[in-house]
Amino acid sequence: MTDRPTTKQLSHWTGEFGAAYLERNGPAAPGEIAARAACFRPALDACATPPASILEVGANVGKNLCAFAQLTDAALHAVEPFEAAYAALTDRDDLALAQATNCGGDALPYGDGEIDLVFTSGVLIHIAPDDLPRVMSEIVRVARRYILCNEYFAKTPEEIPYRGETGLLFKRDFGRAYLEGWPDLVPVATGFMWSATTPFDDTTWWLFEKPADA
Repeated sequence: MTDRPTTKQLSHWTGEFGAAYLERNGPAAPGEIAARAACFRPALDACATPPASILEVGANVGKNLCAFAQLTDAALHAVEPFEAAYAALTDRDDLALAQATNCGGDALPYGDGEIDLVFTSGVLIHIAPDDLPRVMSEIVRVARRYILCNEYFAKTPEEIPYRGETGLLFKRDFGRAYLEGWPDLVPVATGFMWSATTPFDDTTWWLFEKPADA
């Protein structure tokens, strides 16, 4: 794993706290990958040009990427900081990855505009506000055309306790945060994943397009 500064959040997610998460969530339940694919399909359908490459930042064990594999023939890429999750991700026999790296989102191992679509799902919420701009900046830098963000929503930034601990979960309007940081991004589509009918926990998603000259 690439050497980098350790934050409280990264330390938790790459240690016993992250291991407990893996144990709680376990392998995909029957039908879960197909259900995830159905959730992501509207975002892919909103892309004027189908992405030829897709990167998930914070891929965990790869359930979302398995869902994308059902929707597209794009080359799939992943970064994941937790070694145990990364090992499970790269050991899957149902997912062919073009590249996977055991690292965080603050220094993505890709060139500027190298990946057609870069996305997070339930990842930005676990990054402290002071560290968030760097990760988002890396996502924007690496994305050639599209950025997809699926996260918890709050009109105003707020921290909420997570598993009895503080400093580990932060909600905000992530779509607005992207537009405030990078005003040239073009909103393409947005939607809501409801926990009652999807594998996700009441998340909002935003799809942005980068201008050709960005």
